[in-house]
Amino acid sequence: MSDKKTPKISKKQYEKKLSELQTELVKLQEWVKQEQLKVVVIFEGRDAAGKGGVIKRITEKLNPRVCRVVALDKPTERERTQWYFQRYIEHLPAGGEIVLFDRSWYNRAGVERVMGFCSDEEYEEFLRTCPELERMLMRAGIILIKYWFSVSDEEQEKRFAERIHTPIKRWKFSPMDLESRSRWVQYSEAKDRMFAYTDTKESPWWVVEADNKKHARLNCIAHFLSQIPYQEIQYPAVALPEINKAGYVRMPLHDQSFVPDQVSEWIEDD
Repeated sequence: MSDKKTPKISKKQYEKKLSELQTELVKLQEWVKQEQLKVVVIFEGRDAAGKGGVIKRITEKLNPRVCRVVALDKPTERERTQWYFQRYIEHLPAGGEIVLFDRSWYNRAGVERVMGFCSDEEYEEFLRTCPELERMLMRAGIILIKYWFSVSDEEQEKRFAERIHTPIKRWKFSPMDLESRSRWVQYSEAKDRMFAYTDTKESPWWVVEADNKKHARLNCIAHFLSQIPYQEIQYPAVALPEINKAGYVRMPLHDQSFVPDQVSEWIEDD
């Protein structure tokens, strides 16, 4: 991680730039749809590094039928007997789709390796097979982009504490988070070896410095947009027709069940 001090972006600047980038993401989405592109973006990194926050900002304004998130739970008993990559392959995009993997097949090179959830033979086979698989996906026309979110141990500790003590974030904290703290060195060594095998010229890892969440979000989204040449699609002008209500009689309002207007009460109470 760079030692250079960078100025922090203000909230106003951040929201303005995020809005601009999200507008560009919509343009990219429409281009992907028109050109029938197949895009896969992998998000990996330290726990609490901010992957979810970036994914949320990418998808916030997009059509979920075009851009979808894949965040798989631990494999079922049946999936454990399958070819390791099988359960990920079925989620790959068709033409005109963007798939964001919130963690991916790289689980084997990280948590599974460190926690002993796979054998040494399975781990070594993954390192041999993964680059071949990714080259095969790209030969099939898939645009593959991989991001690794890097966060310092001090910042991770701060974010874990926030998760523990903030009710709306408590669900994010898990026993695996404790393990990631106690096995920091093992995870670091596993990441380094993973990079040695899979940070290839054809499919590089792009490292996102994520101690500053706002900077990480903007930097990652801007970089993602730069990886796919796209053009803004010009749509024909649309004139909305007048609504023809002839012959329609609305059912009595007292026959319907309405959600209570609590907002007005809250405003009055304030």
